[in-house]
Amino acid sequence: MLRTSISDRPASSADFLSRFAAVRSLSERLVAPLTHEDQCVQSMPDASPAKWHLAHTAWFFETVVLMPHGRGYRPFDERFQYLFNSYYESLGARHPRPQRGLLTRPGVDEVLAYRRHVDNAVGELFEATGEAGRLAFEPLAELGLHHEQQHQELLLTDIKHAFSCNPLHPVYVPSQPAAVRDAVPLRWIDFAGGIVPIGHQGEDFAFDNEGPRHLVILNPYRLANRLVTCGEYLAFIEDGGYRRPEFWLSDGWALVQAQAWTAPLYWTHDDSAWSVFTLNGMQPVKPDEPVVHVSFHEAYAYAAWAGKRLPTEFEWEAAAASIPVNGNLLDPTRPHPKAAVENPGLLQIYGDAWEWTRSSYDPYPGFKALDGAVSEYNGKFMCGQLVLRGGSCATPADHIRPTYRNFFPPSARWQFSGIRLAEDA
Repeated sequence: MLRTSISDRPASSADFLSRFAAVRSLSERLVAPLTHEDQCVQSMPDASPAKWHLAHTAWFFETVVLMPHGRGYRPFDERFQYLFNSYYESLGARHPRPQRGLLTRPGVDEVLAYRRHVDNAVGELFEATGEAGRLAFEPLAELGLHHEQQHQELLLTDIKHAFSCNPLHPVYVPSQPAAVRDAVPLRWIDFAGGIVPIGHQGEDFAFDNEGPRHLVILNPYRLANRLVTCGEYLAFIEDGGYRRPEFWLSDGWALVQAQAWTAPLYWTHDDSAWSVFTLNGMQPVKPDEPVVHVSFHEAYAYAAWAGKRLPTEFEWEAAAASIPVNGNLLDPTRPHPKAAVENPGLLQIYGDAWEWTRSSYDPYPGFKALDGAVSEYNGKFMCGQLVLRGGSCATPADHIRPTYRNFFPPSARWQFSGIRLAEDA
């Protein structure tokens, strides 16, 4: 049986299927503004076509839930096992990731039919199985829901990258008016440190990489009350930040030179002003909004320039543990960061931008990967990655929690990744 943090007492089949329908329908709502041509494009090897995200999430339910547990289940198309496997070596060969954009077939309509086929079979499986029997597959299906929510975020970041490569600068959704105002003053919030518990506990869902819960020792520290703004990052640029190697780690400086970085991804400069490509099209850079689409190396360099540092993931979690999940999380009508609103305490801790930490993506003490095929879900990536915390404007609101550990290579820029400063107290 899959080991997760799900209770051994499953919810009713109706409760699960209600959430299943909501998650699955949101994925299709996210592609609604896209043409069929939009859904086929792959702009870089790290991204995937929107159509592939729709098919792969159906593949996950089909391969991990239905084929092992659905009595008499017949796959929609046997060839899809090869086309839409992502990285599961134990489940067989797969189409090369950099070539997903070559899959003009199956078409979008056939992918949507595939999803209907899988949705109907999942519904039949839950309705036909009693509570005790569902223990064999409901944790896998629950994992599938959260897996699909991860791909909802990836779908948005990938289509943003693809649209940014188009000289027409397509608009995913029209922009909504937002007043530009002075940024909330940056203040420092003190934390006493000490011996603190880290990691997930309880019966709610969590990924395997969020546990086991364990104790860490933290020295007293401070966190900035909000994310670094575009205006503050612009000051770093204007002070020669991308030309001064003293602020950069060696690998980061090599990237700056090799790739000619001069600003965050999607920023451009004409003779008078900076602009940024967004899912609302090209917009002027707004100084009060949080800076996003920076790599770990850029976040590190900015912090060094500011005389500060990045928080560790344990400092971040200890500070966020008692804060309710609320913020600028995924709104399909406005998938873009917002300026902070004045309030006491930590602001923007959830939503707006994933926050780079100084922590390597390593296993917690006593970590054991999930059982079965999904043992490859997280553990095999625990090398060469940095942890990000907090979610972004593309993260579904019921997908994030204080213990959630996102991870990317330090060079990654196409995600909604930003900066929160820290310092020793």
